[in-house]
Amino acid sequence: MTLWLWLLLSCGLAYAWKLVGYLVPASMLRNPRMSRIAGTMTIGLLASLTVLNTVASGQSLALDARLGALAAAAVALWFRAPFLVVVLAGAGAAAGLRLLGWN
Repeated sequence: MTLWLWLLLSCGLAYAWKLVGYLVPASMLRNPRMSRIAGTMTIGLLASLTVLNTVASGQSLALDARLGALAAAAVALWFRAPFLVVVLAGAGAAAGLRLLGWN
């Protein structure tokens, strides 16, 4: 199969999945358990995407300044810093580590 066929197939599946969402009964969406599950899945997916983009470079493992930036942002989150402070802490840590030569 070609790349374009896979791309079109994945687009079709994503659209079909979105259409299936409209068929879910409203009573199921009002259930507090379903709301909690949906929120937890969102957090898990975002966390896994963040970690993957931090330690992966193509198909290889990359331990560089991004890992230090993630650690600095995690510490700022631990101290319940505002979002802008978390972003600036991560960016500052990455810049400092790259300045020290940790690429």
